[in-house]
Amino acid sequence: MEGFDAKATKIEKQIVMKKTLVLLISFSLIFSAFAQKEVFDIVTFSAPKGWKKEKTENAVQFTKEDATIGAYCAISLFKSMPATNIPKENFDLAWTSVVKEMVPVSTQPEMQEPETENGWQTLNGYAPFDQEGNKGVVILVTATSLNKMVNMIILTNTDVYEMDMTAFIESISLKKLSVNNDNSPTKTVEQTSTNQQPLKNGGFTFTTTNFDDGWTSIVQEDWVEVTKGNTKVLIHYPNKDANKYNSVLLDGLKNAWNVLLALRYSSASNMQFRPLSGWQSIEFAEADMVEKVTGKKVYVVLFKMNYSNGSGKYLEFISASKAAFEQEFGAYHETTYGWEKMEQMANYNKFAVGAADLTGKWTNDFTGLTQYVNAYTGADAGANTHASNESFEFGAGNTYKWDLGVASGFVGNIKFQSAKGAGKFTMLNNWQVKFSDIEGKPKTYNVQFVCIKGARVLWIGETAFGKKE
Repeated sequence: MEGFDAKATKIEKQIVMKKTLVLLISFSLIFSAFAQKEVFDIVTFSAPKGWKKEKTENAVQFTKEDATIGAYCAISLFKSMPATNIPKENFDLAWTSVVKEMVPVSTQPEMQEPETENGWQTLNGYAPFDQEGNKGVVILVTATSLNKMVNMIILTNTDVYEMDMTAFIESISLKKLSVNNDNSPTKTVEQTSTNQQPLKNGGFTFTTTNFDDGWTSIVQEDWVEVTKGNTKVLIHYPNKDANKYNSVLLDGLKNAWNVLLALRYSSASNMQFRPLSGWQSIEFAEADMVEKVTGKKVYVVLFKMNYSNGSGKYLEFISASKAAFEQEFGAYHETTYGWEKMEQMANYNKFAVGAADLTGKWTNDFTGLTQYVNAYTGADAGANTHASNESFEFGAGNTYKWDLGVASGFVGNIKFQSAKGAGKFTMLNNWQVKFSDIEGKPKTYNVQFVCIKGARVLWIGETAFGKKE
């Protein structure tokens, strides 16, 4: 098939091109067994031959064009980043924050069926764009696993590079992540507890986690305290006063500083508020402080990465000096990327699970709605809704009951499905649980607790559950 002109206007050509490219993406994108020659972050791939390659700290891009026919294709593979465990939320975040920053798209992405393998769930969608007469298609592929996501974006106006694209896509694989993955700060070699029985007043077995990279996390009333040597990081629990929305980034940062830090220090000098605006804005404030309780002089940084889905957390870094802080986490810089060393500290809010901690009912409720419009007329094309409720009820003798109810489909034609299971569970260790019957067969999941003020969130696999009192 001949390449399409960069300013093609025929709708038929756009439709053919979209279908061709989506067919490529529908292959098993990140799980193939093809030989890999290059590694970028947690991704391995074989680079397309003859394509121009550009690599930065946060992305690798391959481009090819033929000026004689106005054809081009650009593939951008981005470094993994912290995320939620909800694939659609991650896809929507990337679409809004990355795709729409690249090209003007006027329609919602047309989604393809998700695929799950090797612990990663992949979502992909596409939409046409028109950038000052340069028409084409943008495709976003988002892979999610264990609070991480990897994004790939393709911009093209042709199918003449179909063979190269197919070979590249089929060569890509993502490293399987787990609670014990070496590339993640979640790896632990030891868990300690203040009491091998659950503490009174709703307490839990494990209140401390020792990570094999030297960091130790301890549950506190208003934060999780993470320490290594003389460095301390406080992962503040969500606080409605500190997180209060402010249209002026600087004013919001100053408010958070006053709410979370000011009262715990007796004096401050060399104070600077240095926020950075961008598709993921950065809040950064620093000062030399004196702790009220100890009288010790310390260097303090308040940091937050503002993700579009609202999942960012305030992190308070306490070091002996500015030089000590920069040696561990790097110096301040005026870009909104390259903050991974500080970002990943939020992942140390992680604690092991004892069998007795599970007693009771844990639930997860989800509701979502997608409104569709006709890409050419703008007319209402219906709404697709999805609602689900999943629960585990743990009883005496390691017994459990599991229930899942789902309602989904276009409004007016919603379908209902349900599944149930019951049996016994076994704690294989303090990070894994095995159920005797989930959807007719035994299943094993990774488990962990994440702390919030006055409670804990139980993660079973990639789903978060709250305890129903």
